Amino acid sequence: MGCLCFAKDKNCTEEISIWKDVQGMESEKTKMYLYKVESSEATPVVIICPGGSYHHHGMSNEGRYPARWFNSKGVTAFILKYRVSGQGYHYPAMMQDVQRAIQIVRENAEKYNIDTEKLGLIGFSAGGHLVAWAGEEGRRTNELEKIGIHTDVSLSPNWVAPIYPVISMQDDIYHHWSRKSLLGTKKPSQEMKDRFSLELQVPDDMPPVYLVACHDDPKVMFENSKRFYEALIAKNINVKFAEYEKGGHGFGMLEKEFMKRTLWNEDLAKWLQDLDFMKK
Repeated sequence: MGCLCFAKDKNCTEEISIWKDVQGMESEKTKMYLYKVESSEATPVVIICPGGSYHHHGMSNEGRYPARWFNSKGVTAFILKYRVSGQGYHYPAMMQDVQRAIQIVRENAEKYNIDTEKLGLIGFSAGGHLVAWAGEEGRRTNELEKIGIHTDVSLSPNWVAPIYPVISMQDDIYHHWSRKSLLGTKKPSQEMKDRFSLELQVPDDMPPVYLVACHDDPKVMFENSKRFYEALIAKNINVKFAEYEKGGHGFGMLEKEFMKRTLWNEDLAKWLQDLDFMKK
């Protein structure tokens, strides 16, 4: 099927409605957009989760641009337009969507010519929360089983990259809009805050993490990433924290001043290459 929303983007090769064949979920509108790499060998693969405060999506700088960049590195990319509060959705819709996306990609490895052991997630802002959360929950919570979907593939990614992420739901550093959009209330219980504060939920088997944040971020407090990094280190998780003094928020992979100055995406590529998740 051709891309409808991405009709002007020649790099997008397929639009996938992830729930169309699931009984009781047929009306859900979640889509993935495929950016395929033509290769004689199975390629690494990434699922991209744009940000938008769990309310909307930054589909250009946090979706299309990263997809094209990953393609240039020999990585097949899927952009996931997960359900958000602007469409009337809250938890667990977002986690259902990302786990369903992982399921579809891994179950169709031959069709997409991808290596299922080199599947990563990258997310920006609230999308950063989603991918880090998916890394934490991949082996301990199966949201698909709860709605009658059985799969034999792992729902755990092989690596995650939260970029200027929302992490905590604690009152002193939370991002107001993201917390309300995710949890569906302005006044969640302390139990809910703790459950969705990722710095409090790091498992021993968390996949490797590449974390990016700027000290001068005006939207999501830098302390989010700092606490997450400290929690990952305490659990001896493989983590690289790329922190910058200046850069703000929302830069995505636009080829503008911040990326030209820091080359943060090239540092991410080197990290992935060193872990054999991306070809050198």
